[in-house]
Amino acid sequence: MKIDNISFERVEEYKFMGKILTKQNSIQDEIKSRLKSGNACYHSVQNLLSSSLLFKNLKTKVYRTTILPVVLCGCETWSLTLREERRLRVFEATVYTRIFGPKRDEVIGEWKNLHNEGLNDLYSSPNIFRVIKSRSMGWAGHVACMGKRRGVYRVLMRKHERKRPLGRPKHRWKDNIKMDLQEMGLGGMDWIELAQDRGRWRALVNAVMNLRVP
Repeated sequence: MKIDNISFERVEEYKFMGKILTKQNSIQDEIKSRLKSGNACYHSVQNLLSSSLLFKNLKTKVYRTTILPVVLCGCETWSLTLREERRLRVFEATVYTRIFGPKRDEVIGEWKNLHNEGLNDLYSSPNIFRVIKSRSMGWAGHVACMGKRRGVYRVLMRKHERKRPLGRPKHRWKDNIKMDLQEMGLGGMDWIELAQDRGRWRALVNAVMNLRVP
């Protein structure tokens, strides 16, 4: 492609401001990159997370302030599939297993690693999936209040002329926002109009983060 006699190479993907953008508009490579960076950060502090000298609540703070921001950089615009959700949950479960360690079964007297339900009972912080949902809703409210003059708002509200492909359509980012509102009993409401009430929208953002899911 040429613009003003300057040639631009056509590529399948490229990195812009630390985020991987692909021709297919897929986030799979971005998730892989985020998890790779998160694993590197996790391995750099895993000795702290398994240390018996630190309280578990302090280890949890290390995870949420040091590792989690690396994994969730730019997550406000993600539209996750079940596959990506599972990969993110597995990553978080790995970290919390390191923090809390195995638990002794009082019936048989053996030590066993905790699974998702057991880990959820031990920490009170919202899980990684809920954090992503709340950040997405926070960004949605911010964009909704920008107004029609802003480019971000116009891109979000634009209706594509091209028909979507046959078969089960992929969830769009806006679809996820509507599903989150439906989960809280607000299905069918115009979320753009709802977001104009900043106080109420902020309460919804907090509510999404604190919903408990298996």
